[in-house]
Order: sequence, then C-alpha cells, then structure tokens
Amino acid sequence: MKALVEQLASEHRLDSTAMAQLLQQATHDTITFQYLRNTAVRTARKQFGFGIYIRGLIELSSFCRCDCLYCGLRHSNRTAQRYRLTREEIMECCKQGHQLGFRTFVLQGGEDVTHTDEWLIPLIRQIRIRYPDTAITLSLGERSEASYQKLQNAGANRYLLRHEAANEELYASLHPHSRGLSHRLACAKALQRAGYQIGLGMMIGVKGQTVKHLVEDLQLIATMRPEMVGIGPFIPHRSTPLGHEPAGNLTLTLATIAIARLLLPKALIPSTTALTTLSPAGRIEGILSGANVVMPNLSPFHARAKYAIYENKATWGSEAAEGLALLKSELNNIGYHINYGRGDFNT
Repeated sequence: MKALVEQLASEHRLDSTAMAQLLQQATHDTITFQYLRNTAVRTARKQFGFGIYIRGLIELSSFCRCDCLYCGLRHSNRTAQRYRLTREEIMECCKQGHQLGFRTFVLQGGEDVTHTDEWLIPLIRQIRIRYPDTAITLSLGERSEASYQKLQNAGANRYLLRHEAANEELYASLHPHSRGLSHRLACAKALQRAGYQIGLGMMIGVKGQTVKHLVEDLQLIATMRPEMVGIGPFIPHRSTPLGHEPAGNLTLTLATIAIARLLLPKALIPSTTALTTLSPAGRIEGILSGANVVMPNLSPFHARAKYAIYENKATWGSEAAEGLALLKSELNNIGYHINYGRGDFNT
C-alpha cells in the first residue's frame, strides 16, 4: 500500500479501484494508516509550513427551510431552538474577532428564507468597508447564480457548499425533499463562475454510505478542484430520523482527510468541530492528517448551543474564539502555531 500512497502523493490522483483499496487498508491496518497520514502531513507542511490558519465562525441563524435527515436544524424538528442574529450582533462578532486577530469571517447559517439578497448585501458591504483586510466566507446554502454574483460583488470572497454525497441515490436518501444532487453541483459550478473560492466536502459514516461512495466523493473533489475541502464525521442528533444511527468512524475520517490532502496539496482543509466533538483529540488528529485550518466560534454565547446541527457540539474552550490561548497551547504541543493571515488559496 505504500506504493499507492507514494503514487497519490506524486501524481495527485488514483483510479477508483486503487483509491478504494487504500481507504479500506488504511482503516484496518495501522501501518498503512500512519504512513498515509505522515505523507499527508509532509505535503501540508511543504505548502503551509507549521502555521494553522484560523477562521472566525459566526452562525447567523438556526432557521432552515431544508429537511435533511441528519441535521438538527431541519425544518421538521419542532424541538430545535430557533434564533436569528441581527446585523448589529453580527458586526459586534466581527469587531471582537478582528481585535482577537481573525482575518477571515465565516458567515454560516441554515437556509433561512429571511436572508434575502436585500438583507445580506448591506451586511457584507459593511463588513468589507469596516474590515478591508479580512476575507469574507459565506456558507448559506443553495441560491440562484444571480444571488451568488450579487453577494460576491458586495464583497464576499469564498463560499462553502459541501456537496454532501457525490452518489445520486445516497444524496437523495439523505435529502428527500431537495432539488437533488445535480442542482447542488450546479450551484457549486455557478459559484466558480462567479469568482468565488469554493469549498466542497462530505460527512463520513452517514447511514447508507459505503467506501465506493467515498471514492466517488474524492473523485468529484479531484475533478472540481475546490480551494477548500471540509470533511468531518457524521454525528447523530436524536431529534432527526438518523438520530439513533452510530457516529462516523474517526480512523476512516482521518484517512479521507489525508487522501484529500494528497489529491489537492494546496487546498485549505479544516480540522472540523465535528472531529473535536467525536474525540477530545480530534482536532489535533485532523491536523496530523494534513488539515491546516481551524474555525473557532465567534457567535454570541446565547446562540452557540442553539446552532445544533448535531448534538453535544464542541463550541467552548479551544473551539471558541475566546479560547485562542488554549488553542495556541494545543498547537504548540505538536510543533505548530497559529497563522493570523487571511489564508487565501495560493495558486
């Protein structure tokens, strides 16, 4: 299997059969798993050194029109605690984040029908004017191409739109009332045409997912070449149809992150909050698998627990913006440091 890892590291591609073999072997064989991760870490260090970029996450709203079977924010979840941040609250988050050294703000939320272009454009313009040295990332779901262009014209730079599943049948099983995988991918391509740096990605271990499906995900990522790749484990929420399913496997998640790093050496890959929620050492393990971004939470205290896409989400300590000292210590322990730059994709 070392030969496959070396081929992937040098050519940045593998055929589907070889990729499936590597994923399966890495999940069951410790030597292959560690060799894959070590190779991914060397690749990441060659591109980024020992610096880890930080992004300030601001969760705008827990309202969502979608009904995805795995998400605690789904429209049908009547137990969800709903909130919407005001523009003033969001600007205060940006103020605090900028003072702490954040130079990327990630505005994330459910697909809230009140977040029209007319509502978002003045907010984005205000952030752009007040904090011209920052990057603005949006993660607000499926919108029209015209909307994406307007938001980009207002000052947004990046857009996260995880594809969730590259297999059409799996996608449909998880999103039964959506417009389908083809529409999701059309949105991603529209974002690329609009000039965004885009992020794709998926959950690991959701019901019905197989290694074959993960290979399809990775091949899609290799084809579309997004600037950002978000990969994290599935974590159940009891108030969803998948609430009693087991969480995703940590080893498989880390192996998938490592393969993504070798497919796209320059990509910006976060070590996600979901990893930390699954395992206390999850974020560090993600970095030691090739990730180079973390996203501490800048949201107001009253909102953090309410943005419950899954249960027991880690939003405090080193996962929080005010916990940067703890994050710095954790990174220093493994020889890394915080990089306070914007962390733009380097072509």
